[in-house]
Amino acid sequence: MLRKTGIILFITLSIVCIDYAFADIYMYVDSSGVVHFTNVPTSSNYRLYIKEKPKKVLPWTSTKKYDDIIKKAQKKYGVEFSLIKAVIKVESGFNPKAVSKKGAKGLMQIMPGNLKTLFVKDPFNPLQNIMGGTLYLRRLLRRYEYKLPLVLAAYNAGPEVVDKHKRIPPYRETQDYVRKVMEIYSQYKKS
Repeated sequence: MLRKTGIILFITLSIVCIDYAFADIYMYVDSSGVVHFTNVPTSSNYRLYIKEKPKKVLPWTSTKKYDDIIKKAQKKYGVEFSLIKAVIKVESGFNPKAVSKKGAKGLMQIMPGNLKTLFVKDPFNPLQNIMGGTLYLRRLLRRYEYKLPLVLAAYNAGPEVVDKHKRIPPYRETQDYVRKVMEIYSQYKKS
């Protein structure tokens, strides 16, 4: 009875956790009827029980994929490569097809109302999106006299909100956003 309960428990956990387990599982039943499971078999008695689920490689997960475009934007607009890349990382996780709940689109999550003034016709085109987002960053850098926390707060919450509060707005989302971008920006600068 204990053995059956153990098997049922293992199978249940395997089914529940199947999306999270990324290792082959091996099993064998010893001479006493005890079922053994492992991801590192120590004898030839073990047989493959569950095959590792292949990892999906998403096309946007490479952090270097857009480096050439980011360098072009840096050269054209004078915005630091590390800053542009950090904003992309936090905004979209390098997903060029990202769309936010509020309708922001693409790698740098440009709001539809800003597309025209940033010369972006297709927000899902990485080149247009990065160039437009970098132009927006340059405008914000000048507006806030290169005070990066205010620039990032305005990128996230909008310049009107930052102007109203004359500091990083007291919104958890914006404060977290500024902190995350600053941390990643610092990491990119070191690499």
